[in-house]
Amino acid sequence: MLERRTFGDTGLEVSIVGLGAGQIGESDVTEAEAAEVLNGALDLGVTLIDTAASYGLSEERIGRHLGGRRDEFVLSTKGGPKIDGQRDWSPEGVLASIERSLRLTRSERIDLFYLHSCPLEILRRGDLQDTLDAAVGAGKIGVAGYSGDNEPLAFAVDSGRFGAIETSVNIADQWNLRNVLRRRPELGVIAKRPIANAPWRFPERPTGNYAELYWERLQALNLDPGDLDWAEFALRFTVYAPGVHTAIAGTAKLAHLRSNITAASNGPLPAAALEGIDRAWRDVGSDWPAST
Repeated sequence: MLERRTFGDTGLEVSIVGLGAGQIGESDVTEAEAAEVLNGALDLGVTLIDTAASYGLSEERIGRHLGGRRDEFVLSTKGGPKIDGQRDWSPEGVLASIERSLRLTRSERIDLFYLHSCPLEILRRGDLQDTLDAAVGAGKIGVAGYSGDNEPLAFAVDSGRFGAIETSVNIADQWNLRNVLRRRPELGVIAKRPIANAPWRFPERPTGNYAELYWERLQALNLDPGDLDWAEFALRFTVYAPGVHTAIAGTAKLAHLRSNITAASNGPLPAAALEGIDRAWRDVGSDWPAST
């Protein structure tokens, strides 16, 4: 059975590996493939599925294929601005985003709803937090959260207005882990990008690829995974990092998810490996901000 953890003080319980459902929203993923990974995730013991309003068909497919199993998992989604590309961070836009997610996922309540990379200047207004509080009171969402990195994340955590956060934590991205996560241990924490976009796939700099920054950082860190493959080395670091409750592995392939679950179930990295990561980070990475 996949290990589960209490998700901060939210009253929820989550598996240590969750499914990041962004890829199942892509148009080149078939309905059959989406159904296989969604249902397969639950069958493997995954109890957290994370999506977003901006992830194409993801919310709709979760509703279509898991509507009859809605009580078997914690649904986490992100939204706030209009979906048409306009960054309309208004209370009305946030409420409309919540209503849209409820409708598409065929849910009576969204367990975790995160403001998706909301800018710091908008967070400082406070009116969106008021809107989320009202949505919690109305039973539309269970827990109000913030998804983001760096200074906006720090502000959200320190504000005391959120019950959960979703943020980048991995071997090449530790700013949030070292500077923010320990400030409020009562918050539920989802770690995203746990395998750092798998930059080890590329023998040379993947210019223009989303893994380029992490590729550069791994060259500088010069880490040694030892006998482990890179994916397991990275995932076990994130899953067992202090303050992390669950790490979302994004995939549309059930075999990949199964491999991630097996790797995470092997437990924390050995102390020597953790010491090596910490030493490398302090030597060259202490000034690196989180990737956004």
